[in-house]
Amino acid sequence: MTARQRYLVLITSFLALVFDGVELGLMPVASLSVSKSLLGPAFTPELGGEWFARFTAALMLGAAIGGIALGSLGDRVGRTRAMGVCILFYSIFAALGAYAQDQWQMLALRFVVGLGVGGLWPNGIALVSECWSGASRPLVSGAMMAGLNAGILLLSQLALNWAITPDSWRWVFQLAGVPALLGVFVLLALPESPKWLATRGEVKAVTPLRELFQPSLIRFTLIGILISAIPMIGAWSASKWMIPWADKVAGSTNAGYKAATQGWWALGATLGSFAGAQFASWMGRRQSYALISVATFAITFVMFQMTAPLREGFHAVVFMQGFVATLFFGWLALYLPELFPTRVRATGSGLAYNSGRFATAFGVLAAGYLFAALGGDYPRVGTICASIYALGCVVIWWAPDTRKGLSD
Repeated sequence: MTARQRYLVLITSFLALVFDGVELGLMPVASLSVSKSLLGPAFTPELGGEWFARFTAALMLGAAIGGIALGSLGDRVGRTRAMGVCILFYSIFAALGAYAQDQWQMLALRFVVGLGVGGLWPNGIALVSECWSGASRPLVSGAMMAGLNAGILLLSQLALNWAITPDSWRWVFQLAGVPALLGVFVLLALPESPKWLATRGEVKAVTPLRELFQPSLIRFTLIGILISAIPMIGAWSASKWMIPWADKVAGSTNAGYKAATQGWWALGATLGSFAGAQFASWMGRRQSYALISVATFAITFVMFQMTAPLREGFHAVVFMQGFVATLFFGWLALYLPELFPTRVRATGSGLAYNSGRFATAFGVLAAGYLFAALGGDYPRVGTICASIYALGCVVIWWAPDTRKGLSD
């Protein structure tokens, strides 16, 4: 590829992940307003928390299925075609959310949005990993994952300046449909991965998805699933409760406080997801993952038990939690493509990364029921669910050391 083509791939994939991040950050900041509007007099704080969990679980379930199905599509028809389809999925169906008339319609739309959200990551990461190699890969992988959280940061700043309230929330879903234009561009003009093109004519004895469970790759597949599931479950069943918590405590007097809370978290997350790949490259894959696991549990405990919304220093702790917890995702962007050969790289990365979302969907639903059982106690729910991070210190030592980089 020419230098211009490589940079076009990088910039376009980065933007696609930015808009992917907008979708991930949309319901944490809008959920209570959507529920108050659509439920009307039936709304209660506990019911609002339960619906937040359901919306999140629907997105995660859709992302899990999309990551596997559309990740596999990238190995069969090309990275760029699959990316374009994913962008169109998450943008068009997000825009339709502006016209939802009840909670169940919104729930169904969040599931379909999740299909695109989940499918984009493995194809975008595979495309960039194959177009950028050598010493630049940690830098590029970090930049790609920073894109996701830059999207959440962008959304928080929009919500800070144009409040999302029960009377004014549909505009943000309409805005989320704009990236469909990028999807059309990707389908028509983005260069394809030369490595994928080189394998296109190979005769495959089995499909990419089946090959991942053959004896030569099954160990890598299972470990990839485990190390992806831990930070994913922690992020959505523990960390994200801080935003509706902030809305509950401060929303009646300061409608923008929840957006400011998400903004501070997203700023830390943008920096953390970029730094995670650099940290893994410098310290080593396994050692860095274990250290991130310990640090994330500690800072999440501090956030829920030693501070609270409207207290001095709350946003500083939120910033640090965002930074530390998302080191995982920069780490995964570097590590997962290294586990799998080119012919199954998008499928393998997508399966590993998104299988964790199946567990996350059920974990978030369980957290929602726990939230109701504890009488809407956000700190207790967040602290209990954060214990999942401790498992990372054990699981990572079964993972192979891939310090040498891509397998081919």
